[in-house]
Amino acid sequence: MNGQLIYKRWLNTGYSKVFDIMAYDKYTLTSIRDLQYENPNMQLIAIKAKLSLRRTEDGGRQTGIISGYRPNHVFEYDRTGKLLNTFIGDIIFEEQRTIEPGETKEVTVRFLINQPIEKYLDKGQKWWLHEGERLIGEAEIL
Repeated sequence: MNGQLIYKRWLNTGYSKVFDIMAYDKYTLTSIRDLQYENPNMQLIAIKAKLSLRRTEDGGRQTGIISGYRPNHVFEYDRTGKLLNTFIGDIIFEEQRTIEPGETKEVTVRFLINQPIEKYLDKGQKWWLHEGERLIGEAEIL
């Protein structure tokens, strides 16, 4: 609501709904592998990427990520090391339930098309994944 994420889960069914109008309009996650968007007019750019999560000992996450995870995608830092821009995109994979800290996997990353991201989308381009200011991994466009 007003740009804040609202989450609702029906415990007796296992289904959940996330409403995030600022990011993806509205979608329903019915299973880990099946992310269905309810807004058919939303445009996404899908790319294949090699994703590497940092190990927990190196400052990465304590737990793995599931398909549909949406970290901050950072392509540039300023001279002092601060994030210049973060982009909205989700990470989709089907080969396993989670990607754990320290693992490297091939995934699909989907970015919203209504953000100035096209200039970064070249084969071999690397970028970093953040949770807030914390660096949790990196990816490279295949």
